[in-house]
This record gives sequence, structure tokens and C-alpha cells, in this order.
Amino acid sequence: MHTLKLKSAFLTLIFSICVQAACAHQSSEGDIHSAHPHARASLPGQRNGSVYLTLENRGTSSDRLTAVSTPVAGTAAIHTMSMQNNVMKMREAAGIDMPPRMKMKMIPGEGHHIMLLNLKRALKPGEKFPMTLVFEKAGKVDVSVAVDQVQSTGAMPHAH
Repeated sequence: MHTLKLKSAFLTLIFSICVQAACAHQSSEGDIHSAHPHARASLPGQRNGSVYLTLENRGTSSDRLTAVSTPVAGTAAIHTMSMQNNVMKMREAAGIDMPPRMKMKMIPGEGHHIMLLNLKRALKPGEKFPMTLVFEKAGKVDVSVAVDQVQSTGAMPHAH
């Protein structure tokens, strides 16, 4: 009987830790919710990087992402990618409009992402770093960005 209670307590503790870890990868401020912010690990000599995440406006009025910042880069900026005449174009965006009930996933290779320019140090797999998203109405939303393993697909990292 004592062993059963011990096992039950242990499983409850493990479940609680897993739930906390999953929730730690999300952030909310007012109606703005962010989830799963992640960046790829840096390659040797790589000066730039990118962050991807999901943003959701759970409110009934529009908001706008206007700026980003992080201590790991000289500059962080909102960028957009698109194909034009079979050429991938990347440009800095002034912001991202977030209409009510909008959910947007930033994924590699398409749409928006956060560009990290002039990295101050290498981004190492398994670590996390802070980043602040600034919205017109919601204000500052602090997120913790998890660094993924370097992709071995042969794809070139973002460079400007």
C-alpha cells in the first residue's frame, strides 16, 4: 500500500513538472497569446538567426506587433519572406496586424519571422533566451525562446 502511494505521488510530481514545462513555452498579455517560440542553433561564424512562434489575438479588437528585442542580438526585427519570380525575397516589415481572433504561425521558409541580426554569441541547442514582443495595445509580451538543434538539411541559414 505504501509503495502504491509513493508511485502515485511520484507520477503526480512528474505530470506536474511536464505541465509546467509545456506552459513555460507559452506567454500571454491581455488578449495576445504566444506559443512555442524557438530558434535554430547557430553554426560557427553565423552572425544572424531567426525566431519562429505562433501569435494569437484572442480579443475582440485589433492589435499590431510593432517591435521586438532580445539581449542576444544587436538588432531584432520583424521580417517577411515571399517568392517572386522563383526568387525568395526577404524584407523587414514595419509590423504585423493582428485582427480579432487571428492566429498566425511563423514557420521557416514562408511568411513572417523574427530576424536576429549581429548575434552577440552563439545560440546553443537546449538553451533558452529572453525576447520581448511589443504590441500597440497589449504592450510588452516577454517570451522565452528555446534553441533547437542545427538542421542538417543543407539549408542555408538566414543571411543579409
